[in-house]
Amino acid sequence: MHEAHQYTKKENNAVQCSLCNHRCTIADGKHGICGVRQNEGGTLYATSYGLVSAEAVDPIEKKPLFHFLPGTLSYSLGGIGCNFRCEHCQNWQISQADSTSARLFPISPKEGVARALSSGSASTSWTYNEPTIWHEYPLDMGTLAREQGLGTCYVTNGYITEEALRELAPMLSAFRVDIKSFSEDFYRKICKAHLQPVLDAAVLARELGMHIETVTLVIPGLNDSMDEQENLIRWVIEHLGPETPMHFSAFHPDYKMTDRGTTPIALLEKICARAKELGLRFPYLGNVAHHPYENTYCPACDALLIERRGFSSRITGLDNRQCTSCGETIEIVRHVT
Repeated sequence: MHEAHQYTKKENNAVQCSLCNHRCTIADGKHGICGVRQNEGGTLYATSYGLVSAEAVDPIEKKPLFHFLPGTLSYSLGGIGCNFRCEHCQNWQISQADSTSARLFPISPKEGVARALSSGSASTSWTYNEPTIWHEYPLDMGTLAREQGLGTCYVTNGYITEEALRELAPMLSAFRVDIKSFSEDFYRKICKAHLQPVLDAAVLARELGMHIETVTLVIPGLNDSMDEQENLIRWVIEHLGPETPMHFSAFHPDYKMTDRGTTPIALLEKICARAKELGLRFPYLGNVAHHPYENTYCPACDALLIERRGFSSRITGLDNRQCTSCGETIEIVRHVT
C-alpha cells in the first residue's frame, strides 16, 4: 500500500489526517470518513492510490469548465469514496462505494499521463468522485502531466485543508469547486460538513494562482431562495473576483433526494440575470441544454464569444483573449504555461 501524505502520529498508534477539514483522528485498524485512508500500526495509508473506477475522455465543458482551455478534451479519472455524504449525490455508486463494492482497475501516474497524451487531451481531470481524498495519486500524476504541457483540473467539493492545497499548488492549474449552498445549515444537514472551509479553500486556490470556477446546484426548497443566491454571488464577486465564472445548475432527483422536482428554468434564468446586475461578468446556466446562458458573451459589448451546445463549443468572437468586436480583455485560459 501507498503511505499517505498529510498526517501526524498520535498516542496508541492513532493518527490524525490533515488532508480534508474533517481532520479525522483514526485509530489503529480504522479508516477516516472518506473510507480510503486507513491506519495500520500507526502508519496512514492511501488505500485507493492508482485504483480507478471511471476513465473517460471528456470535453472540458463537461466538468464544467468554460474559461479553461475551451473547446478541448480532458482525460478524466475517478476513484472511490468521498468525504461528504450529500443526499442528492449524482455519482453515489462510486462516491459511496468501497474497494469491495466497486469495480476498480490500476492505472499508474505514468500510464495515466501517457493515455492523456495519446487521447489528444489538453488536460487531465480528477473528477466523478472527490479528488481530495485521492491526494497522493493526482499529485504524482499531475506533476508528470505538467512536465508534458498538460493542464490539470480538480472537480472538487473544496473541503481540502490549507496544507494539502499548498502541496498541490505547484501542479494544479484549475480548481472547479462546488459551493453547494451559502448556508451552514445546508452543509451540516445535507452534506455532513461545513461551509466556511469550502469558501476558505476557494480563496486560497485563487491566491495560489489556480483558475477558479464555481458550481451551485439549485435545489428546490433547500437553497433556491433569491436572498441566498444573491449573498453567494456577492461573496464570489468580493472574494474571488467579478470575472469568476459561476454555474447555476438544475437539480434532478437522485440517490436519497427524490422528494422534490427539477429546478424551474425560469428560476435559473432569474438568478443568472440578477448575477449580471450585481456585477458578475460570466454567469452560466447548467444541466439545461441549448440555452443562451450556456454561451459566453462579451461583458462590454454583449458580442457572442463562445457558442455552446451541450458539451460542445465553438469559439466565434475571440482573438486569443480579446473580444473581436470591441477589444475587451476576456478572463479566459487559452494556453497552459
